Amino acid sequence: MSPLMLLLCFLLQLIYTFYFCSSSSSAAAATTTPSAPFNSLLPSDAVSLLSFKSKADLDNKLHYTLNERFDYCQWRGVKCVQGRVVRFVLQGFSLRGTFPANSLTHLDQLRILNLRNNSLSGPIPDLSGLPNLKTLFLDHNFFSGTFPFSVLSIHRLVILDLSRNNLTGPLPVRLTVLDRLNYLRLDSNWFNGSIPPLNQTQLQIFNVSNNNLTGPVPVTPTLKKFNVRSFLRNPSLCGEVVDKPCRSAPFFDSPSSAASPPTPLYQNAQSQGILITPPPQHKHKKVGVVLGFVVGTLILIAAVLCLFAFVKKRREETETESKATKCTIETIANSAANATVSEPDDSSQEIKLEKEMKVFQAPKQQMKSGNLIFCSGETELYSLEQLMRASAELLGRGTIGTTYKALMASQLIVSVKRLDAGKTSITSAEAFEQHMESVGMLRHPNLVAVRAYFQAKQERLVIYDYQPNGSLFNLIHGSRSTRARPLHWTSCLKIAEDVAQGLAYIHQASKLTHGNLKSSNVLLGSDFEACLTDYSIIALADISSEDDPDSARYKAPEVCKSARRATPGSDVYAYGILLLELLTGKPPSQHPHLSPPDVPDWVRAMREDDNEEDRWLAMLVDLASICSLTSPEQRPTMRQILKMIQDIKDSAMVENNKRDAHNGYS
Repeated sequence: MSPLMLLLCFLLQLIYTFYFCSSSSSAAAATTTPSAPFNSLLPSDAVSLLSFKSKADLDNKLHYTLNERFDYCQWRGVKCVQGRVVRFVLQGFSLRGTFPANSLTHLDQLRILNLRNNSLSGPIPDLSGLPNLKTLFLDHNFFSGTFPFSVLSIHRLVILDLSRNNLTGPLPVRLTVLDRLNYLRLDSNWFNGSIPPLNQTQLQIFNVSNNNLTGPVPVTPTLKKFNVRSFLRNPSLCGEVVDKPCRSAPFFDSPSSAASPPTPLYQNAQSQGILITPPPQHKHKKVGVVLGFVVGTLILIAAVLCLFAFVKKRREETETESKATKCTIETIANSAANATVSEPDDSSQEIKLEKEMKVFQAPKQQMKSGNLIFCSGETELYSLEQLMRASAELLGRGTIGTTYKALMASQLIVSVKRLDAGKTSITSAEAFEQHMESVGMLRHPNLVAVRAYFQAKQERLVIYDYQPNGSLFNLIHGSRSTRARPLHWTSCLKIAEDVAQGLAYIHQASKLTHGNLKSSNVLLGSDFEACLTDYSIIALADISSEDDPDSARYKAPEVCKSARRATPGSDVYAYGILLLELLTGKPPSQHPHLSPPDVPDWVRAMREDDNEEDRWLAMLVDLASICSLTSPEQRPTMRQILKMIQDIKDSAMVENNKRDAHNGYS
């Protein structure tokens, strides 16, 4: 082959190689570059949520897809204000996985984070990147590791719940820096060491039970106001707060000090050549006599005082026991007396109760045939005998029974509802037990928990947590001697949200309904949160409007004849009536029959509010009106109602923030 042909072949090969290599590199670049602009346009909050889902949702329970720039604000559990995530609530979504670091911690506008009741495991990541967080629920998971010290930097935190996890190690002493806390639950973990000297004056809910905490409980004004139940199942805790004496350390720590007494000063000085005259012996004798006389006198005085205190204490105990025997749960349960008074007068309750006790003559063997059944895996904190011996105080009589406050010898307080035997006789023992098992499984911050129940022969008792601040009825209407003013609209909104949360949970978590919603069945917890009580109990009896005239206006038209046909829609109707009661301060029996367009004017006339509140008030009135529509098909669901309330709340918060910024407040 000639040199010219060789040169031509070489040039053709170079051109071929250059062309195809360039084409392949261009194609590769074309396949990789489109994702770059997409990532750059994706909002940071959406990236954080998707990062969390990638590790915490291994079973793909959350169907998060992003088609538009702000689609993430419509994802389940996500609530945005002006395009920023302020609320992330995934309670009970059956999530399985871990809480990845550098995911949700970038949501710097987040106010509420609720991951309770899932199956998340691993350590809790650094949360210091959430400076605006106010509510943190991580309870009922499988988180491990130590207490998340990063939360100590979140100074706006109001609610912190880490209960029912696998956390270990000591509690930080610097928990006291969270001075806005009013809700702190750390129970059912493996924490050890001592309890920090908490001094948050706003702390209303506190529980460290079921851990391995040790030592004396600090006697601070904050910790002293909680009862023993907040500290149970920590065997090594002691002190005044838990009413358990601590072991005293030996007065002399070193036994060798007693065996080798110190050398007298003058002997030591003489050994060093220093001349010191020893004190005269007769002065020592005089000092000894005087000192002995003083010590003896003090001992005698102390003995007299101790004797006096002992006698006084025994006398008080005797008086207390004699008073307690006048009224106990056992005597109440053994009675055959029944009364039907809807609203007892507070001033005469004790007198009425003592009169009732005189007719309680049934034999004690009546209550021994049944068992006290604790619900939903509850720990048996007391026995039937302890409950029967508890001193009782009448709280009130309602549609289906009478409620008592029971104080046990351990200072544990519960509420006991004694059901009317005649009205519940239509429910068999088996049906009662099955129904109470279903009701007893419901657990929510806005429900008064059913802890246990009892039935034997003609007696049926339901045991609830005791709520110390009375009912919503008393809060709205005040005492009979004073005319109560309607609550501020923000208080109405908070209570309306609490009640909606409780009802929505009942409807979503079970096939049950409340069936008897009214202001006297909404109790105020230790933090003045609204909690529903007596939910689903009315289904055990057949109560008509004639039997309960005070509750007739709460009843939807479709259930007026019998409460046993209660539906979620009838609960919504009662909720609308309750909301009007909140806004006007008027009981339902005083509500006029008005068409929906006339309701706002009536509410405004009852409140006499400033026009500044008119916009938010009108939204709540509209909500109450659509809830109490005659046709059940036209009423919204409780889940929709809850979303409406949260929208009103968020809109008000944004407007208040704008107003504060305009006025120069940070």
